[in-house]
Amino acid sequence: MPSYDITRPRFRLSDEHVIVLTELATGQPAPEGFGTAREELHRCGLLSGDDTLSVLLVPVMKTLINSVVIVSLEASGRQGTLNHGLIIGQDHVVMHQSWPGEREAEYTLVEPKLMVWAIANLVGLRHSATGTDEGPALVATTMEMLEEGIGSLASVPASASGEQEREHIRSALASTGSLEGAALVRFADMIGELRSSWRLTAAWRGRSGNETGVTARGFGIWDCGPLGYWHRELPAEPVAQGQVGPDSPVRLVRTDAKRIWGMITDVLPAEGEIRRAGL
Repeated sequence: MPSYDITRPRFRLSDEHVIVLTELATGQPAPEGFGTAREELHRCGLLSGDDTLSVLLVPVMKTLINSVVIVSLEASGRQGTLNHGLIIGQDHVVMHQSWPGEREAEYTLVEPKLMVWAIANLVGLRHSATGTDEGPALVATTMEMLEEGIGSLASVPASASGEQEREHIRSALASTGSLEGAALVRFADMIGELRSSWRLTAAWRGRSGNETGVTARGFGIWDCGPLGYWHRELPAEPVAQGQVGPDSPVRLVRTDAKRIWGMITDVLPAEGEIRRAGL
């Protein structure tokens, strides 16, 4: 059920609600097959009369419809994958956050000067997460081995201790024959401690010479809790569909919150880039 908080303002909306609102905001009738979503929007007060949008929605819908930059965050963990992000418009910035097991995401306006802070909050960036151990600071492997290690978590008994889980992961990785010794132990520990792996991408319409198209930048991070942050240098983001296979190299390099803050800043287009894109 959609809802809103007038004090910020912020809105809880499902994809179906956003589709209905987008059509109405552009002067189109509510799409067929979305009657339930339309009725829910009426019941909560975001639509009134003859499908008139609440004035509270105006800056949000203007931004969604006339977006300049799309920032996408795909975060995966033991509860599944969540999609968050920012939509940057000419005058406003809208942040959306998903919640495990919920249809609705929260949409809220963000002060443009605080965009980097907002993104850092979305990824849960913590200065205290920097690893202090003296183990290997680089792990090189393949997508096949990464998927074998991550996939092995599904068969770990719920009653297993932390060490039993690590042993289970190490056995799965050892069966591939791709890693051994300290590198294998480190990779198994990283998978066992993995809180989330996330990929951040910013995309906007750009120009190269006389050609126009979509420009995108991105990067991927593993948050391994007490083992710190790890930058996934390979496969390098943004990764296109079909670009990565079982033999594709994977390289994870230990990093810290300060470097990630800089990477978040660098992934966003500079003002000059937006102008060159003609936006």
